[in-house]
Amino acid sequence: MLKLMLICAAIAAVTASGSSGQLSKERDVIPTSGGDLAITFIGHGSLMFTYGSRTIHVDPYGSQADYSALPKADVILITHEHGDHLDAAAIGRIRVPGTRVILNEAAAKKIEGGTVMKNGDRLDIAGIAIEAVPAYNIVHKRPDGSPFHPKGIGNGYVLTFGDCRVYVAGDTESIPEMKNLKNVTVAFLPVNLPYTMTLDMAAESARTIRPKILYPYHYGDTDIARLPELLKGEKGIEVRIRAMK
Repeated sequence: MLKLMLICAAIAAVTASGSSGQLSKERDVIPTSGGDLAITFIGHGSLMFTYGSRTIHVDPYGSQADYSALPKADVILITHEHGDHLDAAAIGRIRVPGTRVILNEAAAKKIEGGTVMKNGDRLDIAGIAIEAVPAYNIVHKRPDGSPFHPKGIGNGYVLTFGDCRVYVAGDTESIPEMKNLKNVTVAFLPVNLPYTMTLDMAAESARTIRPKILYPYHYGDTDIARLPELLKGEKGIEVRIRAMK
């Protein structure tokens, strides 16, 4: 395992091109016991995972890429119903017969034919275990006092690729349920004020989860270069900055 993680940490970002040559995004490759996991950093909250012959899209958002140029989806994960995470047009460009769309209950009211997962639910799709976990605000709220993301509505997801567990947090702050996340290899934490985490919250979450690799994502205009400094000295956590505004 140590050798695996050293290899994992040494992999550099490369450029990924779509089938039409219209996509140029950073991509990392993570070795797992079931083969390589390629992570393409689309932007904002949008990701693409390629694992063997399977393609998993997370929160496709048309402002970040021409989705007609991207591989069709075996699985689409929607964390919640907000428009920058649920883009029906982008979903339509990668959804084909047989595509499994996994979403929260509120998103299912906008996209037909999906499978609803609530916090705590688990599924196995094409040999990939998917767990829905809580994603919500405690501190950051709207002027009327309601949280931007209420508890029990949105999902984060933990996906297991071989021996590699990937946590995609969705729109959340540092929350107590993160203590239940174990053996996380890769974590994506949002740092987009005022809707998600501050840099200090992201550092706190990383110390709680202790992923081998931490990717801040959905970070907008945050001075994301400060995050590695906040985690300086935390052994075993590698912070990787990719273009995920």
